[in-house]
Amino acid sequence: MASIRQRKTRSGELRYYVEIRRKGAPPVRKTFVLLSTARAWARDVEAEIQRGHMLPRLEATKHTLAEAVDRYLEDHVNDLSSPEGRRDRRSELAWWRRKLGALTLADLTPAAISDARRELLKRVSGPTSNRRLAALSAVLSLAVREWMWLETNPVSRVRRKRESRGRVRFLSDDERDRLLAACQESRERRLYPLVLFALATGARQGELLGLRWRDVDLAHLRATLHETKNRDRRTLSFPGKAGEALREMARVPHFTGYVFGARHGRPVFPQQAWQIAVKVAQLEDFRFHDLRHTAASYLAMSGATLPELAAFLGHRTLEMVRRYAHLTESHSESVAARMADRFLS
Repeated sequence: MASIRQRKTRSGELRYYVEIRRKGAPPVRKTFVLLSTARAWARDVEAEIQRGHMLPRLEATKHTLAEAVDRYLEDHVNDLSSPEGRRDRRSELAWWRRKLGALTLADLTPAAISDARRELLKRVSGPTSNRRLAALSAVLSLAVREWMWLETNPVSRVRRKRESRGRVRFLSDDERDRLLAACQESRERRLYPLVLFALATGARQGELLGLRWRDVDLAHLRATLHETKNRDRRTLSFPGKAGEALREMARVPHFTGYVFGARHGRPVFPQQAWQIAVKVAQLEDFRFHDLRHTAASYLAMSGATLPELAAFLGHRTLEMVRRYAHLTESHSESVAARMADRFLS
Protein backbone atom coordinates (compact mmCIF):
# COMPACT_ATOMS: atom_id res chain seq x y z
CA MET A 1 0.00 0.00 0.00
CA ALA A 2 1.00 3.59 -0.62
CA SER A 3 1.44 6.02 2.25
CA ILE A 4 1.33 9.78 1.63
CA ARG A 5 2.68 12.17 4.25
CA GLN A 6 2.51 15.91 4.23
CA ARG A 7 5.65 17.84 5.07
CA LYS A 8 6.75 21.43 5.13
CA THR A 9 9.98 22.69 3.67
CA ARG A 10 12.16 25.20 5.54
CA SER A 11 10.50 27.97 3.56
CA GLY A 12 7.06 26.77 4.70
CA GLU A 13 5.91 25.24 1.42
CA LEU A 14 3.92 21.99 1.49
CA ARG A 15 5.29 18.83 -0.05
CA TYR A 16 3.74 15.36 -0.30
CA TYR A 17 6.06 12.44 0.40
CA VAL A 18 4.92 9.13 -1.12
CA GLU A 19 6.27 5.75 -0.08
CA ILE A 20 5.07 2.46 -1.58
CA ARG A 21 5.93 -0.86 0.00
CA ARG A 22 4.95 -4.18 -1.53
CA LYS A 23 6.04 -7.68 -0.58
CA GLY A 24 8.66 -8.93 -3.02
CA ALA A 25 9.52 -5.43 -4.25
CA PRO A 26 11.88 -2.75 -2.91
CA PRO A 27 10.36 0.46 -1.44
CA VAL A 28 9.55 3.19 -3.95
CA ARG A 29 9.62 6.84 -2.80
CA LYS A 30 8.97 10.20 -4.43
CA THR A 31 8.06 13.77 -3.38
CA PHE A 32 5.40 15.97 -5.07
CA VAL A 33 4.12 19.52 -4.85
CA LEU A 34 0.46 18.64 -5.48
CA LEU A 35 -1.51 16.03 -3.56
CA SER A 36 -3.46 15.06 -6.67
CA THR A 37 -0.22 14.36 -8.55
CA ALA A 38 1.10 12.30 -5.64
CA ARG A 39 -2.06 10.17 -5.54
CA ALA A 40 -2.04 9.63 -9.32
CA TRP A 41 1.61 8.61 -9.26
CA ALA A 42 0.99 6.19 -6.39
CA ARG A 43 -1.87 4.54 -8.30
CA ASP A 44 0.25 4.16 -11.43
CA VAL A 45 3.24 2.70 -9.58
CA GLU A 46 1.10 0.22 -7.67
CA ALA A 47 -0.45 -0.91 -10.95
CA GLU A 48 3.01 -1.31 -12.48
CA ILE A 49 4.17 -3.36 -9.51
CA GLN A 50 1.02 -5.48 -9.75
CA ARG A 51 1.80 -6.23 -13.39
CA GLY A 52 5.41 -7.06 -12.51
CA HIS A 53 6.98 -4.24 -14.54
CA MET A 54 8.30 -1.93 -11.84
CA LEU A 55 10.82 -4.29 -10.25
CA PRO A 56 12.96 -4.74 -13.38
CA ARG A 57 12.73 -1.00 -14.05
CA LEU A 58 14.12 -0.24 -10.60
CA GLU A 59 16.77 -2.97 -10.80
CA ALA A 60 17.99 -1.55 -14.11
CA THR A 61 19.14 1.58 -12.29
CA LYS A 62 21.17 -0.45 -9.76
CA HIS A 63 23.24 -2.65 -12.07
CA THR A 64 25.80 -1.80 -14.74
CA LEU A 65 26.50 -3.63 -17.96
CA ALA A 66 29.88 -4.61 -16.51
CA GLU A 67 28.10 -6.40 -13.64
CA ALA A 68 25.84 -8.22 -16.09
CA VAL A 69 28.76 -9.32 -18.27
CA ASP A 70 30.73 -10.53 -15.25
CA ARG A 71 27.79 -12.54 -13.94
CA TYR A 72 27.23 -14.12 -17.36
CA LEU A 73 30.90 -15.06 -17.72
CA GLU A 74 30.98 -16.56 -14.24
CA ASP A 75 27.73 -18.52 -14.41
CA HIS A 76 26.81 -19.15 -18.03
CA VAL A 77 29.66 -18.94 -20.55
CA ASN A 78 30.67 -22.54 -19.82
CA ASP A 79 27.24 -23.65 -21.04
CA LEU A 80 28.59 -23.13 -24.56
CA SER A 81 29.66 -26.53 -25.84
CA SER A 82 32.88 -25.77 -27.72
CA PRO A 83 36.13 -24.22 -26.42
CA GLU A 84 36.19 -22.00 -29.51
CA GLY A 85 32.70 -20.74 -28.75
CA ARG A 86 33.60 -19.94 -25.15
CA ARG A 87 36.77 -18.15 -26.22
CA ASP A 88 34.95 -16.08 -28.85
CA ARG A 89 32.13 -15.17 -26.45
CA ARG A 90 34.63 -13.92 -23.83
CA SER A 91 36.37 -11.81 -26.45
CA GLU A 92 33.10 -10.36 -27.79
CA LEU A 93 31.84 -9.45 -24.34
CA ALA A 94 35.17 -7.95 -23.31
CA TRP A 95 34.69 -5.36 -26.06
CA TRP A 96 31.21 -4.39 -24.83
CA ARG A 97 32.46 -4.24 -21.25
CA ARG A 98 35.24 -1.84 -22.21
CA LYS A 99 32.96 0.28 -24.35
CA LEU A 100 29.72 0.48 -22.36
CA GLY A 101 30.43 -1.32 -19.10
CA ALA A 102 30.08 1.80 -16.93
CA LEU A 103 26.49 2.42 -18.04
CA THR A 104 23.63 1.26 -15.86
CA LEU A 105 21.23 -1.08 -17.60
CA ALA A 106 18.65 1.70 -17.45
CA ASP A 107 20.99 3.87 -19.55
CA LEU A 108 21.85 1.05 -21.95
CA THR A 109 19.43 2.19 -24.63
CA PRO A 110 19.17 0.97 -28.23
CA ALA A 111 20.67 4.33 -29.26
CA ALA A 112 23.73 3.79 -27.03
CA ILE A 113 24.25 0.30 -28.42
CA SER A 114 23.75 1.51 -32.00
CA ASP A 115 26.30 4.31 -31.51
CA ALA A 116 28.85 1.82 -30.17
CA ARG A 117 28.18 -0.55 -33.06
CA ARG A 118 28.67 2.33 -35.52
CA GLU A 119 32.17 2.86 -34.14
CA LEU A 120 32.81 -0.88 -34.23
CA LEU A 121 31.94 -1.03 -37.94
CA LYS A 122 34.92 1.19 -38.69
CA ARG A 123 37.16 -1.76 -37.74
CA VAL A 124 35.19 -4.95 -38.40
CA SER A 125 32.76 -6.31 -40.98
CA GLY A 126 28.98 -6.30 -40.71
CA PRO A 127 28.76 -10.05 -39.95
CA THR A 128 31.40 -9.70 -37.21
CA SER A 129 29.43 -6.85 -35.64
CA ASN A 130 26.35 -9.08 -35.73
CA ARG A 131 28.22 -11.73 -33.74
CA ARG A 132 29.09 -9.15 -31.09
CA LEU A 133 25.50 -7.96 -30.92
CA ALA A 134 24.40 -11.57 -30.46
CA ALA A 135 26.83 -11.98 -27.56
CA LEU A 136 25.50 -8.84 -25.86
CA SER A 137 21.94 -10.00 -26.47
CA ALA A 138 22.67 -13.31 -24.74
CA VAL A 139 23.68 -11.44 -21.57
CA LEU A 140 20.73 -9.05 -21.62
CA SER A 141 18.24 -11.84 -22.31
CA LEU A 142 19.29 -13.44 -19.04
CA ALA A 143 19.00 -10.06 -17.33
CA VAL A 144 15.35 -9.97 -18.51
CA ARG A 145 14.31 -13.60 -18.02
CA GLU A 146 16.22 -14.78 -14.95
CA TRP A 147 17.79 -11.92 -13.06
CA MET A 148 14.88 -9.44 -13.35
CA TRP A 149 17.34 -6.64 -13.96
CA LEU A 150 15.66 -5.45 -17.15
CA GLU A 151 12.14 -5.26 -18.52
CA THR A 152 13.09 -5.67 -22.20
CA ASN A 153 16.25 -6.44 -24.16
CA PRO A 154 17.43 -3.22 -25.91
CA VAL A 155 19.46 -5.21 -28.46
CA SER A 156 16.20 -6.46 -29.97
CA ARG A 157 15.64 -2.93 -31.34
CA VAL A 158 19.06 -2.66 -33.01
CA ARG A 159 18.98 -3.75 -36.64
CA ARG A 160 21.60 -6.28 -37.71
CA LYS A 161 23.74 -5.74 -40.77
CA ARG A 162 22.98 -7.79 -43.84
CA GLU A 163 25.15 -10.87 -44.19
CA SER A 164 26.40 -12.50 -47.35
CA ARG A 165 25.24 -15.94 -48.37
CA GLY A 166 28.50 -17.30 -47.02
CA ARG A 167 31.87 -18.31 -48.32
CA VAL A 168 32.08 -21.43 -50.50
CA ARG A 169 35.70 -22.20 -51.28
CA PHE A 170 36.24 -25.86 -52.13
CA LEU A 171 39.07 -27.87 -53.59
CA SER A 172 39.22 -28.90 -57.21
CA ASP A 173 40.29 -32.50 -57.90
CA ASP A 174 43.84 -31.38 -58.64
CA GLU A 175 44.03 -29.14 -55.55
CA ARG A 176 42.74 -31.95 -53.36
CA ASP A 177 45.34 -34.39 -54.67
CA ARG A 178 48.14 -31.86 -54.15
CA LEU A 179 47.03 -31.09 -50.59
CA LEU A 180 46.75 -34.73 -49.55
CA ALA A 181 50.16 -35.46 -51.06
CA ALA A 182 51.69 -32.52 -49.15
CA CYS A 183 50.08 -33.75 -45.92
CA GLN A 184 51.46 -37.26 -46.43
CA GLU A 185 54.94 -35.84 -46.85
CA SER A 186 54.64 -33.69 -43.70
CA ARG A 187 56.71 -34.49 -40.63
CA GLU A 188 53.54 -34.03 -38.61
CA ARG A 189 52.01 -37.50 -38.69
CA ARG A 190 48.61 -36.27 -37.50
CA LEU A 191 48.13 -33.89 -40.41
CA TYR A 192 47.19 -36.35 -43.19
CA PRO A 193 44.46 -38.20 -41.24
CA LEU A 194 43.17 -34.90 -39.84
CA VAL A 195 42.72 -33.43 -43.33
CA LEU A 196 41.38 -36.71 -44.72
CA PHE A 197 38.80 -36.97 -41.93
CA ALA A 198 37.72 -33.36 -42.49
CA LEU A 199 37.13 -34.09 -46.17
CA ALA A 200 35.29 -37.33 -45.47
CA THR A 201 33.08 -36.17 -42.60
CA GLY A 202 32.68 -32.40 -42.99
CA ALA A 203 33.43 -32.06 -39.27
CA ARG A 204 34.82 -28.86 -37.83
CA GLN A 205 38.42 -28.58 -36.69
CA GLY A 206 37.48 -28.49 -33.01
CA GLU A 207 35.14 -31.46 -33.38
CA LEU A 208 37.88 -33.61 -34.90
CA LEU A 209 40.55 -32.56 -32.42
CA GLY A 210 38.16 -33.25 -29.53
CA LEU A 211 37.31 -36.74 -30.78
CA ARG A 212 38.07 -39.46 -28.20
CA TRP A 213 38.79 -43.13 -28.83
CA ARG A 214 36.05 -44.12 -26.42
CA ASP A 215 33.55 -42.59 -28.86
CA VAL A 216 34.94 -44.41 -31.91
CA ASP A 217 33.32 -47.60 -33.24
CA LEU A 218 36.08 -49.27 -35.25
CA ALA A 219 33.89 -52.21 -36.24
CA HIS A 220 31.49 -49.94 -38.11
CA LEU A 221 33.95 -47.08 -38.79
CA ARG A 222 31.83 -44.53 -36.98
CA ALA A 223 32.36 -41.97 -34.24
CA THR A 224 29.98 -39.99 -32.04
CA LEU A 225 30.41 -36.29 -31.42
CA HIS A 226 28.95 -35.42 -28.03
CA GLU A 227 29.93 -31.74 -28.09
CA THR A 228 29.00 -29.88 -31.27
CA LYS A 229 28.40 -26.22 -32.01
CA ASN A 230 24.61 -26.55 -31.76
CA ARG A 231 24.85 -29.00 -28.81
CA ASP A 232 23.31 -31.88 -30.75
CA ARG A 233 25.02 -35.27 -30.85
CA ARG A 234 26.15 -36.24 -34.33
CA THR A 235 27.57 -39.42 -35.83
CA LEU A 236 30.50 -39.30 -38.22
CA SER A 237 31.14 -42.01 -40.80
CA PHE A 238 34.62 -42.78 -42.12
CA PRO A 239 34.31 -44.28 -45.60
CA GLY A 240 37.12 -45.46 -47.92
CA LYS A 241 40.59 -44.14 -47.17
CA ALA A 242 39.34 -42.32 -44.09
CA GLY A 243 38.28 -45.63 -42.54
CA GLU A 244 41.62 -47.21 -43.41
CA ALA A 245 43.46 -44.29 -41.80
CA LEU A 246 41.30 -44.55 -38.68
CA ARG A 247 42.10 -48.24 -38.22
CA GLU A 248 45.79 -47.58 -38.83
CA MET A 249 45.81 -44.89 -36.13
CA ALA A 250 44.10 -47.28 -33.71
CA ARG A 251 47.06 -49.68 -33.97
CA VAL A 252 49.37 -47.09 -32.40
CA PRO A 253 49.26 -46.92 -28.56
CA HIS A 254 47.39 -43.86 -27.34
CA PHE A 255 47.73 -42.48 -23.86
CA THR A 256 45.72 -39.26 -23.84
CA GLY A 257 42.41 -40.73 -24.93
CA TYR A 258 42.16 -38.30 -27.83
CA VAL A 259 42.32 -39.62 -31.40
CA PHE A 260 44.74 -36.85 -32.35
CA GLY A 261 46.55 -36.72 -29.03
CA ALA A 262 46.85 -33.84 -26.59
CA ARG A 263 49.44 -31.56 -25.05
CA HIS A 264 49.05 -30.41 -21.46
CA GLY A 265 45.66 -32.09 -21.36
CA ARG A 266 44.12 -30.51 -24.45
CA PRO A 267 44.28 -31.18 -28.21
CA VAL A 268 46.35 -28.74 -30.24
CA PHE A 269 45.96 -28.02 -33.96
CA PRO A 270 49.23 -28.50 -35.94
CA GLN A 271 49.10 -24.96 -37.33
CA GLN A 272 52.66 -24.73 -38.65
CA ALA A 273 52.47 -28.08 -40.44
CA TRP A 274 49.14 -27.10 -41.96
CA GLN A 275 50.46 -23.80 -43.29
CA ILE A 276 53.47 -25.54 -44.82
CA ALA A 277 51.22 -28.11 -46.52
CA VAL A 278 48.99 -25.39 -47.96
CA LYS A 279 52.05 -23.60 -49.30
CA VAL A 280 53.56 -26.78 -50.79
CA ALA A 281 50.20 -27.61 -52.42
CA GLN A 282 50.13 -24.08 -53.88
CA LEU A 283 46.63 -23.34 -52.63
CA GLU A 284 45.37 -19.77 -52.79
CA ASP A 285 42.94 -18.34 -50.22
CA PHE A 286 42.36 -21.65 -48.43
CA ARG A 287 41.68 -22.23 -44.74
CA PHE A 288 41.19 -25.42 -42.76
CA HIS A 289 37.46 -24.65 -42.39
CA ASP A 290 37.22 -24.75 -46.20
CA LEU A 291 37.69 -28.51 -45.96
CA ARG A 292 34.20 -28.54 -44.44
CA HIS A 293 32.93 -26.52 -47.40
CA THR A 294 34.72 -28.93 -49.71
CA ALA A 295 33.05 -31.97 -48.14
CA ALA A 296 29.63 -30.32 -48.39
CA SER A 297 30.25 -29.23 -51.98
CA TYR A 298 31.31 -32.72 -53.04
CA LEU A 299 28.19 -34.10 -51.38
CA ALA A 300 25.98 -31.54 -53.17
CA MET A 301 27.57 -32.36 -56.51
CA SER A 302 26.96 -36.03 -55.79
CA GLY A 303 23.22 -35.40 -55.65
CA ALA A 304 22.53 -34.73 -51.96
CA THR A 305 19.48 -32.62 -51.16
CA LEU A 306 19.63 -29.58 -48.88
CA PRO A 307 18.06 -31.49 -45.93
CA GLU A 308 20.68 -34.22 -46.43
CA LEU A 309 23.43 -31.60 -46.43
CA ALA A 310 22.04 -30.04 -43.25
CA ALA A 311 22.04 -33.43 -41.52
CA PHE A 312 25.56 -34.19 -42.75
CA LEU A 313 26.95 -30.88 -41.47
CA GLY A 314 24.90 -30.87 -38.25
CA HIS A 315 22.76 -27.80 -39.01
CA ARG A 316 19.28 -27.59 -37.50
CA THR A 317 17.87 -25.48 -40.34
CA LEU A 318 18.43 -25.19 -44.08
CA GLU A 319 19.62 -21.58 -43.98
CA MET A 320 23.30 -22.45 -43.54
CA VAL A 321 23.32 -24.92 -46.46
CA ARG A 322 21.57 -22.72 -49.02
CA ARG A 323 25.02 -21.54 -50.07
CA TYR A 324 25.45 -24.94 -51.74
CA ALA A 325 22.10 -24.80 -53.57
CA HIS A 326 23.69 -23.89 -56.91
CA LEU A 327 25.76 -27.08 -56.77
CA THR A 328 22.59 -29.18 -56.56
CA GLU A 329 21.00 -27.59 -59.64
CA SER A 330 22.07 -30.28 -62.09
CA HIS A 331 20.77 -32.94 -59.70
CA SER A 332 17.44 -31.10 -59.39
CA GLU A 333 17.20 -30.76 -63.16
CA SER A 334 17.72 -34.49 -63.66
CA VAL A 335 15.05 -35.27 -61.04
CA ALA A 336 12.60 -32.91 -62.79
CA ALA A 337 13.40 -34.47 -66.16
CA ARG A 338 12.70 -37.99 -64.86
CA MET A 339 9.38 -36.79 -63.39
CA ALA A 340 8.37 -35.17 -66.71
CA ASP A 341 9.31 -38.28 -68.69
CA ARG A 342 7.12 -40.44 -66.48
CA PHE A 343 4.07 -38.26 -65.86
CA LEU A 344 3.99 -35.44 -68.43
CA SER A 345 5.16 -36.95 -71.70
